[in-house]
Amino acid sequence: MKWRVAALFPLILILFLPLAPKTSQGEWVGQSRCLVCHGKREYRFYKKGGYAKNLYVSLEELRASVHKEKFCSDCHTDVVELPHRGTPSRVSCTTCHYKGNPEGAPQLDAYLEYERSIHGLEAKEGNPDAPLCQDCHGSHNVRPPEDPLSTVNKRNVARTCGKCHIDIYAEFRTSIHGVAVARGVEDAPSCPDCHGEHNILEPTNPESTVYPSHVPTQCSKCHAREAIREKYGIKAEPVKTYRESFHGVAIEFGARTVANCASCHGTHDIRPPEDPLSSVNPENIPKTCGKCHPGATPKFAEGKIHIDPTKKEAGAVYYVASFFKYLTITTMLGLICHILLDLYGRVRRMRRKERMR
Repeated sequence: MKWRVAALFPLILILFLPLAPKTSQGEWVGQSRCLVCHGKREYRFYKKGGYAKNLYVSLEELRASVHKEKFCSDCHTDVVELPHRGTPSRVSCTTCHYKGNPEGAPQLDAYLEYERSIHGLEAKEGNPDAPLCQDCHGSHNVRPPEDPLSTVNKRNVARTCGKCHIDIYAEFRTSIHGVAVARGVEDAPSCPDCHGEHNILEPTNPESTVYPSHVPTQCSKCHAREAIREKYGIKAEPVKTYRESFHGVAIEFGARTVANCASCHGTHDIRPPEDPLSSVNPENIPKTCGKCHPGATPKFAEGKIHIDPTKKEAGAVYYVASFFKYLTITTMLGLICHILLDLYGRVRRMRRKERMR
């Protein structure tokens, strides 16, 4: 019996050690006490129905996270004794993450943005599938966004969103943007670049960045930049030519059913025109245009798209536009000359009448 008590003494000592400052080895004694149980890979909690919740916490992940200087109880504030009774409540990140916090956390109002977002509203209504901070940023493995292993790193964030939006992720990862992101192209957009980060709103919300009338503006953040077009060999000026087209003019005047960028190119499944699966591949253009123009024929694919009438590359459109431009200028000049000559004649007649009096 004595040898059993002696064997259990180290465990008893660890469990009842008071929280202490950081040791010379860089390991928190407070964390070590929690890891007596949570450091076991097989440590699980079985719920009704046989569902097992993994309660293992990796010390290596904790040491590599942005919270490596924190005690477990700094986040799990309702754990006041070990072993703790009952299931701790879910961690609230707002304990530290708010503007003006003294903890050294980023000085952002991200949580306020989240509360107004589609995710925050769903969580407030009690939707168990609505993502909270931990679902995107991680729990014990939170890393800064620039870290390649971060769940919200540019190359990983689409996969993180895909945990819930799996069908959309499947489309995005094979799109021209998804392939570029996977290759490490910094200019390529991922989910937050279009939808926002903490302030994601429904596409039907007029304040959403992907509301139909806002889509051209959103796409223009990259596609209107000359440096981007030159770097990736985009010959046309898609944003400028769209805004000057019938569709672009109509959307500026408030039309909601007119085609925007996504209507033709797709949303998450955008592909280069030469790809047979692209919605703007010549073989698919009649079908794409047919969504709004029933009965669209192959003739729709013969015309040039995103043409700039001020450049000779536009062909006949350039010459027709030039003709009407100079015709308009000539007509306006002729009209101005006519008005000036008429005024001159009126003045002469008035002076002649005055002399005759």
